[in-house]
Formats: sequence, C-alpha cells, structure tokens
Amino acid sequence: MNKNIKELAMHDKDTGSSEIQIALLTEKIESLSKHIKQFKKDKHSSVGLLKAVNRRKKLLDYLKRNKMDSYKNVLSKLNLRK
Repeated sequence: MNKNIKELAMHDKDTGSSEIQIALLTEKIESLSKHIKQFKKDKHSSVGLLKAVNRRKKLLDYLKRNKMDSYKNVLSKLNLRK
C-alpha cells in the first residue's frame, strides 16, 4: 500500500493531505475487515472499523466538493467505488 501513498503524495514529506489520509484509512479498513472476519465477536474492533469508514467517507465527500480531479485520481488509485 505504500506505493499508493507515494503516488498520491503532493511532495516528499506529505502526511496530512486528504489524499494521504484516505489512503491510510483504506489500509486500516482492509486490515480491520480481515480481523473482523476471523473474530466475529470482537465488537471494539468493529466500532473502530465503522469510525474509519465514516471518516474516509467524509474525506471523500470533501474532495468531491472541492477537488474533483483529485477525487477521481484517489478513486482510481485505491480501486474504490467500482
């Protein structure tokens, strides 16, 4: 996943842009999804997954409103919303 983060970065030390935050949240969501499939009764992790999904959704909405070209780039790089 680090390859996607480097492709989306605006500069070398970019860690806080919306694009990078979405990429990091996507990585976290994928790992939590795998964990929850294995441990179905782990409610604390499922709450964390829901929070991460909602945060990513808000960031994607922000990009869609303000930077449409960046929004489309993020969706294509991370294979979201097929």
